[in-house]
Amino acid sequence: MVSKHFSLAVMIRPDHRKAVLVECALPGALEAVGERWSFLILRGAFNGLAHFEEFQSTLGIARNILSNRLGRLVEHDILRREPDPADRRKIAYRLTDKGRALLPVLITLRQWGEKWISGVPSNPVLVDRQNRRPVAPMAVRAADGRTLELNELEWIDRAELPDGE
Repeated sequence: MVSKHFSLAVMIRPDHRKAVLVECALPGALEAVGERWSFLILRGAFNGLAHFEEFQSTLGIARNILSNRLGRLVEHDILRREPDPADRRKIAYRLTDKGRALLPVLITLRQWGEKWISGVPSNPVLVDRQNRRPVAPMAVRAADGRTLELNELEWIDRAELPDGE
């Protein structure tokens, strides 16, 4: 019987460990969005919240913490501040392209929480507007679309990629 207990550590050649663990983009990504309130603010933005007061009342977050997190998300170009067209005295926070690119991350975290933390599906359910079916579970996929398991992954140096990739 083959063990299904794998870690990426065993798939890192010793000469690549430092590059994988030190030169990785994950620490920078976590610096930009890696704490609870930032993710909840992003969830709110994805669901139509735009004004400071809306975030504050919906999330129940302290004003000073909200101000700090919104500032950080703007600083990292995840949200942008703009005058609200309906009331130019108000500021709206809108997702940038960089912010919208975090949607799969939020969906993955929600699905992970449903499976491993709460143990029950969340309500409301995120569906495809076209067919009203729930979105598929997020997964790591190969370039050809195959779902990959941990034991099918390996870190390699970029120079080892096939030409043009």
